Amino acid sequence: MVRHGKTPSTGKILPGRAKGLRLSDIGKQEAIDVAQRLSNLKNISAIYASPLERARETAAPTAKLLNQKVIIEKGLLECDFGDWTGKELSKLMKLPEWSTVQRAPSTFRFPKGESFTEMQTRMTTTLDTLRIKHSGGVVICFSHADPIKAAVAHAMGTHLDLFQRIVISTCSVSAVSYSTFGPVVLTVNSTGGDLSELRMS
Repeated sequence: MVRHGKTPSTGKILPGRAKGLRLSDIGKQEAIDVAQRLSNLKNISAIYASPLERARETAAPTAKLLNQKVIIEKGLLECDFGDWTGKELSKLMKLPEWSTVQRAPSTFRFPKGESFTEMQTRMTTTLDTLRIKHSGGVVICFSHADPIKAAVAHAMGTHLDLFQRIVISTCSVSAVSYSTFGPVVLTVNSTGGDLSELRMS
């Protein structure tokens, strides 16, 4: 799983599913850099991306290097933040609900949006479908911070209320290996180094 690259609003607003948000120059370079790292992986079966522009743009250099097409997968979408979409993070942090978002996210639903529990179920169900479809292969999924955090927490057997303790940086790589014994987390928030050795030991 790869988070999209930086955008002009990363860390400033909660963009959610708003359309038209593209990568900044830094984000474009991040996408090129992570593509180089991902190109060292073997047995890549498919490349999937969230429908949002910033995810598709991040996936493009990897797809070009690997001579594959990017398959759009709605299950990899960002959480639906509802009425919070597009709001400044500095203002959202002052709301009383922000404490719930950080400390008990499993109990929170964004006004007119999605709950964290629904987001996690959507993301893990999507990953489960893709890993069955491409059994034995490697699938690269370009998504967003919160869905990846939720998927990592699920794979680690960590309660959703603790998922905010996981950091997923722009263009970081998090990898999970699935077997008959369940998921094994290989790396989380990897932002540098060789990925070719990622495997179950």
